[in-house]
Amino acid sequence: MISIVAFTGIKCPVCSKFVLPDDIECHLVMCLTRPRLSYNEDVLSDSKGECVICLEELCAGDTIARLPCLCIYHKGCIDQWFEVNRSCPEHPGD
Repeated sequence: MISIVAFTGIKCPVCSKFVLPDDIECHLVMCLTRPRLSYNEDVLSDSKGECVICLEELCAGDTIARLPCLCIYHKGCIDQWFEVNRSCPEHPGD
């Protein structure tokens, strides 16, 4: 019988990837020491859809953060996200 943990792995609390149990310690060290993404701060000139973190609209005049992958979020939302995560919410594997 195959163990479920061996089949699916252990979910990393930092990046949410599933990692084999034998590799989790090394993976956690790498995840925790990787620097968080930097971003450019800007003020929106027109509406841009929805912030996938808070699910509220990105409206003209909002202060936003533009990540290197070109995803945009409310600055306050991505700052809170980066307190516990080190990657883009929409591109966690990058």
